[in-house]
Amino acid sequence: MGVEASTENKTDGSAPLAAAFPRHEQTFPALTPEEIARMRRFGDIRTYKNGDMLFETGKPGPGMFVILSGHVAITHRDGFGHVTPVIDQVPGQFLAETGQLSGRPALVDGHAEGDVETLLIPPERLRALLVAEADLGERIMRALILRRVNMIQGGVGGPVLIGPSNSRGVIGLQGFLTRNGIPHHLLDPERDHDAAELIARYSPSPEDWPLVVAVDGTVLRNPSESELARLLGMIRGAASDKLYDVAIVGCGPAGLATAVYAASEGLSVAVLDVRSFGGQAGASARIENYLGFPTGISGQALAGRAFTQAQKFGAEIMIPIGAKALDCARTDGAFGLTLDGGEVLRSRSVVVASGARYRRPEIENLEAFEGRGVWYWASPIEARLCAEQDIVLVGGGNSAGQAAVFLSGHARKVYMVIRGGGLGASMSRYLIERIEATPNIELMFNSEVIGLEGGEDASLARVRWRSRLGPDVYMLDVRNLFLFVGADPATGWLEGCGVKVDRAGFVLTGVQDGKNGERPVPPLETTVPGVFAVGDVRSGSVKRVGGAIGEGAQVVAALHGFLGDSAKPAL
Repeated sequence: MGVEASTENKTDGSAPLAAAFPRHEQTFPALTPEEIARMRRFGDIRTYKNGDMLFETGKPGPGMFVILSGHVAITHRDGFGHVTPVIDQVPGQFLAETGQLSGRPALVDGHAEGDVETLLIPPERLRALLVAEADLGERIMRALILRRVNMIQGGVGGPVLIGPSNSRGVIGLQGFLTRNGIPHHLLDPERDHDAAELIARYSPSPEDWPLVVAVDGTVLRNPSESELARLLGMIRGAASDKLYDVAIVGCGPAGLATAVYAASEGLSVAVLDVRSFGGQAGASARIENYLGFPTGISGQALAGRAFTQAQKFGAEIMIPIGAKALDCARTDGAFGLTLDGGEVLRSRSVVVASGARYRRPEIENLEAFEGRGVWYWASPIEARLCAEQDIVLVGGGNSAGQAAVFLSGHARKVYMVIRGGGLGASMSRYLIERIEATPNIELMFNSEVIGLEGGEDASLARVRWRSRLGPDVYMLDVRNLFLFVGADPATGWLEGCGVKVDRAGFVLTGVQDGKNGERPVPPLETTVPGVFAVGDVRSGSVKRVGGAIGEGAQVVAALHGFLGDSAKPAL
């Protein structure tokens, strides 16, 4: 299904978006002749005639272009047929952004203005260039990252979402795209004429909202995350004939750290995640106690850097793709990971970094209001809904504390409901001091939320809570409830493989088992040789970002040991 382009090839008269880009010289640097000469061994000469397309929105990018002569116009095209100029590139400049590290679909169009000669560096050789030419690679990598950041901030490239900004579907898809670093643009039919026309044409019922319009005009009605990912070319199946050195299930801090260190040391790496990179840490508004960031860093920014870094070293990251089962028989010497679509990914070793899923406490009517006022993370998308409103936040750990401080800058008042009598046992001291110093955060100790009620629009309207020290039940009129009450391990896909877990379901590691014989068991290896566990999913882990990243780095030495031993011939 497609939307007719009512303004085919119409160019928007606004000034080029590049004029608004911050750090312009770093975003669009000029290469010297000497630098281009050093790059020639990584690419091939390609020539284009006037009007030829070098790359096209929605189609896999061929790599990075270095302009040797001529001019290339970069434009942004949306599904309504609007074309907006972004920037003109001249000799000495290069055309790419982070998606070209892995051959992802292009987010903008690039066409030749006059005759153009370029040096085309395909993704695999671009990654080699970034590693081999350290100083030059640093400048290029910085530019690639800044370009993607500017695209996200400016809504350049990616799909258009159409629907009320506070609707459940819009918020869900916005969160999915944001956490995966995909640029997008939201149009509210109440304020935009094109959006109102499209809503009238394609979705007579609010159940069809939001609409998603791709750059080619394709329209989806209220798609799932997987349907949207397929539309954007995010999902690429595993090659059935490829054997990886290590498959990492989970793309949170532990999985990303494993990917970066393993790929940088020459191992072939595949990383899977069912939703986005960053895991639960990716939803943290600000992490202030992570080494090397004295002013703090958001979980999304930290995870985004690691995500790009892993691709730089050649890790193949598959999102959103989940693991359904693990075959540990190794009949052909490899583990078999069954994926969502039924494909099987083969790998010589496996790292379980699947983390944990948000815990759903026993609250009456909870499921009915998920996505309609009940949230399990606090990003700018949810914060926008809380502007000048009272909200309730349940939890007493670091994630709850970070969320409370962040949301206090948007909400009128934050009621922080804590089951225990204090915060000292579960929260870092700096967060406790920050919360105590924030006037619009009210701490409600020895309390719990017990029920939810809705309003006429079927969204959350009231929260029932009680003190655990008495029988009285109280009511708060709030439209947003945030739950940070811990998580349960995501280990269901390991059933039947022989990987042992503790009574809470977390993976046991470093335990001597009959399958290991007399071989010493590395601290991060499970009861199945060749299967390792890191991060929150591991029994005994410290449940901190720094600890997860440390385990991801540590496990690589054990991977080398296992792979080296398995490659040795039997005596």
